[in-house]
Amino acid sequence: MLRALILAVGLVSCLTLTATADDDDKKPADKGKRGQLTEEQLKVRKEILAKYDKNKDGKLDAEERKAISAEDKEKLKAAGLGPRKKKDEGK
Repeated sequence: MLRALILAVGLVSCLTLTATADDDDKKPADKGKRGQLTEEQLKVRKEILAKYDKNKDGKLDAEERKAISAEDKEKLKAAGLGPRKKKDEGK
């Protein structure tokens, strides 16, 4: 009886692991990342970086983002590159 119980538990464990492994294939790879940028978005992003990236590190730090003009912020927003929404804002 004990052997049958151990065998049953082992089989259930194997089936559970197999089902969990199958589920991992269906999940999106990068949940928190944005999708691919369009040509327009890449163009606007490159333009903004060239204009405001003072230390030329390829990223805009907090001070550089503060320096972006309202007109350029509107360009970013129109291209769909505005600031990310915080998790609490959606609720």
